[in-house]
Amino acid sequence: MPTFRLQRDRISLLVVDVQERLCGAMAQDALERMLNRVNAAIEGARALELPVFVTEQYPKGLGPTHSLVKARLGNVSAVEKREFSACVPEVVTGLGAREQVLVVGMETHVCVFQTVRTLVERGFTPFVCSDAVLSRHPEDRRAGLEACRDVGARLITVELALFDLLGSADAPEFKKISAAVR
Repeated sequence: MPTFRLQRDRISLLVVDVQERLCGAMAQDALERMLNRVNAAIEGARALELPVFVTEQYPKGLGPTHSLVKARLGNVSAVEKREFSACVPEVVTGLGAREQVLVVGMETHVCVFQTVRTLVERGFTPFVCSDAVLSRHPEDRRAGLEACRDVGARLITVELALFDLLGSADAPEFKKISAAVR
């Protein structure tokens, strides 16, 4: 069975369409858990100095990035898109030679899945954080995760990713990562 190792110099974080109006359609408890994990991924990526990319699907209709997420992003600007896949030219160019991509966002069975499929088609290795993706209906989320795995994504969690990237409790970022995943 093939193994994998997440590597800081080869990985980026991609936050897909975590938008105000779309969030309003989600079950509140599931949304709160997902937002917590997305924010942990962003905080961890910042602590590890990883590139972070954010997309917004038709923000005129679905609104801007959720305010709780936007607050964690700092000066990262969202890339507007109309395609369901987040692999628009600005994002793909930004990813550059970093072939590993941590993927979080919404909805699992639409934009996340189509993003993952396109990433695989373009030679990237997507790692979908299963605790940081969401769909309106649990069945769609489950089907989306299965479809992501079927096209070649690795299913992991935010905490798994961040501690794999950290590698050791002796790393200078350990305290920041520990605080992010609490």
